[in-house]
Amino acid sequence: MSTLLSLADGGSLRESPSDPTQIPVTPNHPDDTELLDAYSRAVSGVVERAAPAVVSVEVQHRRRGGGSRREAQGHGSGFAFTPDGFILTNSHVAHGATKTEVAFADGRRLRAELVGDDPETDLAILRVDASSLIAAPLGDSAALRVGQVVIAIGNPLGFQSTVTAGVVSALGRSFRSVSGRLIDNVIQTDAALNPGNSGGPLLDSRGNVVGVNTAVILPAQGICFAVAVNTVKLVVGQLIAYGHVRRARIGVGGQNVSLPRLAARAHRLIQPSGVLITTIESGSPADKAGLQAGDIIVAFDGKPVHGIDDLHRLLTGERIGAATTVAAVRKAERLELPITATESRP
Repeated sequence: MSTLLSLADGGSLRESPSDPTQIPVTPNHPDDTELLDAYSRAVSGVVERAAPAVVSVEVQHRRRGGGSRREAQGHGSGFAFTPDGFILTNSHVAHGATKTEVAFADGRRLRAELVGDDPETDLAILRVDASSLIAAPLGDSAALRVGQVVIAIGNPLGFQSTVTAGVVSALGRSFRSVSGRLIDNVIQTDAALNPGNSGGPLLDSRGNVVGVNTAVILPAQGICFAVAVNTVKLVVGQLIAYGHVRRARIGVGGQNVSLPRLAARAHRLIQPSGVLITTIESGSPADKAGLQAGDIIVAFDGKPVHGIDDLHRLLTGERIGAATTVAAVRKAERLELPITATESRP
């Protein structure tokens, strides 16, 4: 016979003569149950609204090996963001595919064409010949808060319409795309992602898309990243209009270097580093401006340049054809040179 011992919080411990282990027995709290039920309803409600917009993206790539060409299969996720057939996914899923098909949750399979992709932000747009699609609404990633509940829907490892939930772990992260360019304002989440989730939506509790799932950190668990939807909004319009994102270029190759202390002090430079020019394209804006290999770029359009990532951020589409200045240190001299950036070739 066991003995029931009372606890101060209203629970109990049941002690058995044959097993001295004490197991706490606590009464159910209606408030906790209601909270869990509300959380479950919120997640399931988001899934009911958003899942029909999520698709499986199946691609074929041509690969060469052993003197012959072979077709390699790949897959990822995506989602319709307009009713007339535009589908968002990752660039690393769709880039270079010889054939692309999307499978909807209702069983339909449609051939898709690549409208445009941007490896620098890992985003791509597909188009299918369909109308009246259920579209997932784009939200506002600037309104996100750390700890906020988010839901991911995708097709990990080929398992369609898989749902995971978690929280926003951090905001404002930076992540390098396949091209090596830094993607800013990336969302970190612990909503579980696996291969095949790439391109699927990250949603808030209202069912709005707040990010596009893009990567996981292996072998870590619970460290996953999504491109913020506000970045998506900037990219989508250009992909539809031009097939690529318009960015400016000045035609230099370079590397990050520390500034000589004497030069930084003499020219009252606030940053400790800049971009050392290693190569200059003939006839490029940098060549026409008079920049030379060995110069260190320290500012562009009056804004400090600490390294290559800063220069990339400043060379936006708005800079194309706009006259401005570039500041560089050449030996002990600081130069302010007029320069007009041109459009980068995709």
